Amino acid sequence: MKYRIEKNSGVSAYMQLYYQIRTDIQNEIYSLGAKLPSKRLLAEDAEVSVITVEHAYQLLCDEGYTEARQRSGYFVIYKKSDFNSNAEIKPSIAPATDVSHINDNMIPFSALSRAMRKVISEYGERILIISPNHGCPELRYAISSYLARSNGIVARPEQIIIGSGAEYLYSLMIQLLGSQRTYALEAPSYDKIRRVYSLSGAKCDMLKLGSDGISTVELNRTDATVLHVTPFNSFPSGVTASASKRYEYLRWAKERQGFIIEDNYDSELTVSTKNEDTLFSMSENGSVIYLNTFSRTVAPSVRVGYAVLPELLLPSFESKLGFYSCTVPVFEQYVLAELIQSGTFERHINRVRRARRKNK
Repeated sequence: MKYRIEKNSGVSAYMQLYYQIRTDIQNEIYSLGAKLPSKRLLAEDAEVSVITVEHAYQLLCDEGYTEARQRSGYFVIYKKSDFNSNAEIKPSIAPATDVSHINDNMIPFSALSRAMRKVISEYGERILIISPNHGCPELRYAISSYLARSNGIVARPEQIIIGSGAEYLYSLMIQLLGSQRTYALEAPSYDKIRRVYSLSGAKCDMLKLGSDGISTVELNRTDATVLHVTPFNSFPSGVTASASKRYEYLRWAKERQGFIIEDNYDSELTVSTKNEDTLFSMSENGSVIYLNTFSRTVAPSVRVGYAVLPELLLPSFESKLGFYSCTVPVFEQYVLAELIQSGTFERHINRVRRARRKNK
């Protein structure tokens, strides 16, 4: 292999690697269906860490150049014809969906289908009704109980808002807090966060991450009053904010009378025997909004997320956004409530953690 990383370059190692591999895919050095080198082999050859390779491969997956297949590796799915406007469009029957890339983080299909059958049997035609605006009471209650057990988050079901995934919830938060504010984001971070906020008319200030979270210098220099952070395993850096850094975030919000949006999308898949303390549970003045989804822990197709609002924001949410209809079908909400209430969800999470600790 020929991939080399320039240590003195201003571009991060994983981005250098990403650009080089992407060019080879576009030039069909890796043709459609080809398998990319293993992460360990490429890391040794390029003299970088396996995590660096993993970040580069994840970006290639996110942008549709490759896909990860369970226990098989990464394979090229890029086709030049997809980007050729003169290509002839031929009607065809869609091939069967390839599920080989479904990973072990996801809940077993047998458990999911069992919960679905139980919901259909017990709820009957109630799965056809319209959801209450903020989500079904069954799911909101289940999440409330689960968060208290697993994360030390004490929140009433009334504080929980159900929505169709993280991006939808981002847009709700900016409508709640206002687009006239400056929103501070981690740099680097999941780019859709910035794009959603910018599209909604907000100014975004990108704050550089250090080894334990956003640097103090960056926090002090920004004029933002809303801080959006992914304190556990931030993508794509993999940085987890230390306990002292989390308290610094809370002091920052208190001094500015601002808010923190805590995006804890990957927190349940820690290798630790207990979850990291959340900013929401550490906050004493109600300055934190907690976000999470089920896409990483149940299945990517389950586009269900939730926001936990501090008590002080409930009146504002009701007056501004209380009229919004819930965007998640009641059937999916009942299924998730059943998975949580039956203990299936937590047993699955614990199983994934044990497997990760064993392979660490």
